[in-house]
Amino acid sequence: MAAQVRPYAPDLAICLVFVALAGWVTHGLWPDPGGRVLALNPEDQTLYEWFLATDTKFYFGDWSLLTERLNAPSGVNLLANTTVIALGALFTPVTLIFGVPVTFALIAGGNLAGTAIAWYFLFTRTLGASRLAAGLGAGLCGFGPGIVSQNNSHLHMTAQFLVPVLVYLVVRLARAADPSARPEGVDRRRVVTSGLWLAFVVTVQVFIGEEVLFLTAVTLAVLTLTYAVARRDFARRVLPWFLAGMGVAVGAAGVLLAYPLWFQFAGPLSVPNGVFSPHYFSADLASWSAISPLSIAGSNDSARLSTGSAEYNTFLGWPLILVALACAIRMIRRPLVVAVTLTGILMAWLSLGPDIVINGKRTDIPGPYAVLVGVPVVDGALPMRFALALLPLVAVLLVLAIDQARRSTWPRWLMPGAVVVALLPIFPAPLPTTDRPALPEFISGGHWRSCVKPGGVMVPVPIATPPQPWAMRWAAAANVEFGMPEGFFIGPYGAKRRASMGTYKRPTSQLLADVAKDGGRPGIGEDQLRMAREDLAFWGASCVVLTDDAPHRDDLQATLEALLGPGTRVADAWTWKM
Repeated sequence: MAAQVRPYAPDLAICLVFVALAGWVTHGLWPDPGGRVLALNPEDQTLYEWFLATDTKFYFGDWSLLTERLNAPSGVNLLANTTVIALGALFTPVTLIFGVPVTFALIAGGNLAGTAIAWYFLFTRTLGASRLAAGLGAGLCGFGPGIVSQNNSHLHMTAQFLVPVLVYLVVRLARAADPSARPEGVDRRRVVTSGLWLAFVVTVQVFIGEEVLFLTAVTLAVLTLTYAVARRDFARRVLPWFLAGMGVAVGAAGVLLAYPLWFQFAGPLSVPNGVFSPHYFSADLASWSAISPLSIAGSNDSARLSTGSAEYNTFLGWPLILVALACAIRMIRRPLVVAVTLTGILMAWLSLGPDIVINGKRTDIPGPYAVLVGVPVVDGALPMRFALALLPLVAVLLVLAIDQARRSTWPRWLMPGAVVVALLPIFPAPLPTTDRPALPEFISGGHWRSCVKPGGVMVPVPIATPPQPWAMRWAAAANVEFGMPEGFFIGPYGAKRRASMGTYKRPTSQLLADVAKDGGRPGIGEDQLRMAREDLAFWGASCVVLTDDAPHRDDLQATLEALLGPGTRVADAWTWKM
């Protein structure tokens, strides 16, 4: 028994290292997940905690992709937003027992560790790499600057543990389609099963993060084409059955995803375009050689080279770029290296967006992404996120180079040493966290049930907005048992029903938002009273709630009393039942 277990002990140790590293990066959340928040992007954390709380309904058989628990009464198209439905449903027991902040913290750390572990097994089992090479390469894939930066609340972007599985299935399909790989010729059964498994994993990934799936598909397509050109004889041998297997995958995935994709792109409250401008979310050319502020050798001065703390996607640093280029040049005769290098160059080029930006200054030099602007589906992916594909591509170069160095006449330690030196500056630092305000006792103590029945609509004052979605924490803490008007989401409320962040405000929500922002007690006349009645009826409101921690609370209370009459004190809140 011991002889059977011992070979797997190093693999287990490396996996535990990745788990510990994920704990290190996210450890600021763990003293008290309910009382801590990611300091650099608390708004998106609030949004994702609301998504995760909403996903609990799938666990109980409610598979509707339209929820009316936000933007009441119209609702929100979940697939038009960056939801992580599969993860939320999987972690529903954790959410119900320990609360959604614990689920968020687990997924934030688990995505990093899971991604690294999956790449490690791909490198060792499929590429045949040594544990040292695979461990270093997988560490870059799971904890590189881009993915650590995205871990500032972008759970849909860091959940990349199925990407190595997709790569493995494509490789498995190609090997099965090679008639010279075995005496009996093409392994038809393996071709079909590879296609079916590919369809299944693609379907699951759609409900975890479609942008990651899109980037993976583009990268794999380019990589496959360039590899086929580099190995023409192999490509000619495998092409017929490889295409047959891909046909199985496309057909099966088409059946599984027909309704979800229709719902996303043509269903209720779908959007025809991406909500963010590719001209704004494009990478700065100077950022490639910089060190991320979220790396141990990084500086906050580098932050000016990106659009925000969640988008340090290109910050590989000049040491890693030089080592990767050296590895590519040294192994350039290998077809896989040629394919990986050319694919990496294209992905890096696309990340620069429609117009090249250099050191913070936008130039008139067009980038290749300019031809993709406005293309349906494609423009939903931010240009600068194409750079995330560089992490596994560079990792492949490092893994191959380290293993080749072990068989060369050069000192065996030279290449691994160079890789370690290049990776050390971008070793991840812990994500900054801070205290989050405590939930009102009205919510945490369950007093909300005296105001609104499960399934009803509560109007928090002020109402949640994309810049200030804090009231959505109330619903998340109650597992979204009640709905809210307006809020933070993507919907078709822009010009000509194009994508917008949030929706337009109704007169009463605008009036209350103005008081919450600037204070004061506006005059309330018949028009305001009439619009308040209409707005509350439109929302289907059961009650209006003002808690003691609201900004300009006294002014808001006076305004609400002028609109709705005297309120009722419940715990630390004033309520007005409709």
